[in-house]
Formats: sequence, structure tokens, C-alpha cells
Amino acid sequence: MSPSFTIARSGLQAAQLHLDAAAHNTANLQTHGFRSTVVQQQAEPGAGVRAQAVANTGGAPSLETQAVQQLAATYAFKANAVALRISDETAGHLLDTRA
Repeated sequence: MSPSFTIARSGLQAAQLHLDAAAHNTANLQTHGFRSTVVQQQAEPGAGVRAQAVANTGGAPSLETQAVQQLAATYAFKANAVALRISDETAGHLLDTRA
């Protein structure tokens, strides 16, 4: 698997996790005692990113913050999908020229 494919795939997964966390937080903002979820990301050795959802130890997030998080996750998802498509096309062209 190419590094660009690995990076794009892990980026898609991280963006999806961000979107899920923001949606979960938005749905539960009015729930008494609710602790929001944040996503932590860490670069993987070699290529890609590791993301995990953890309980937020800070203050309660605002609706505006969650809306921005959802938009940012949507754009990151789209960008990584394009990168994945281009990586796939590039690999296909490379195989065509070597065949």
C-alpha cells in the first residue's frame, strides 16, 4: 500500500471520527451532566494519523463550536477522499505504463 493511500485513508477515518463526535456533542448539549467528546490525533510513524475519541476534560462546548467542528470535519473528509481517488488513479496509471 502506498504512503499516500495510507495517509488519505487514515485522514478519512479521522475526519469521520471528528464528525461523529461533533454530532454526538450537538445532540447531547442540553443533557444534564453530559461530558462532551473530543478527538485526539497523533501522527503515525511512516505515514498517516491515529485518531481516538476521548472524554473532554475542559468546559462544555458551545453549539457554534460544534457547528464549526462539523464543517471542518466535512471539508477534511472531502479533501482526503480526493487525495485517495488521486492516489488510486496515479497507481493505475503507473501500472499502465509498466505493463
